[in-house]
Formats: sequence, structure tokens, C-alpha cells
Amino acid sequence: MKKVYISAAMAFGLALAGCNTWDGMGEDVESAGDAVEDATDEVNDGDA
Repeated sequence: MKKVYISAAMAFGLALAGCNTWDGMGEDVESAGDAVEDATDEVNDGDA
């Protein structure tokens, strides 16, 4: 179980380092959400 906590902490640290700030992380998550929303809109519209 200790390995799970260490792995999770490392993954969180890498994600935060990649975004530099909490605001940057929020923008990254928002961007990913927009991409998913666009993809689902295409599927629903029959474009995909």
C-alpha cells in the first residue's frame, strides 16, 4: 500500500510541475474537457 501512496504522490508532483501552477493545471483540465466535448459533439452530429 505504501507503494501506491508513493506512486500517487509522484504522479501528482509531475502533473503539478508540468502545469507550474494550480491555475495552469485548471487550464489544462479545461482544455482536455473542451476536446472531449468537441469529440462528443462530432459523434452526436454524425461527423465522425
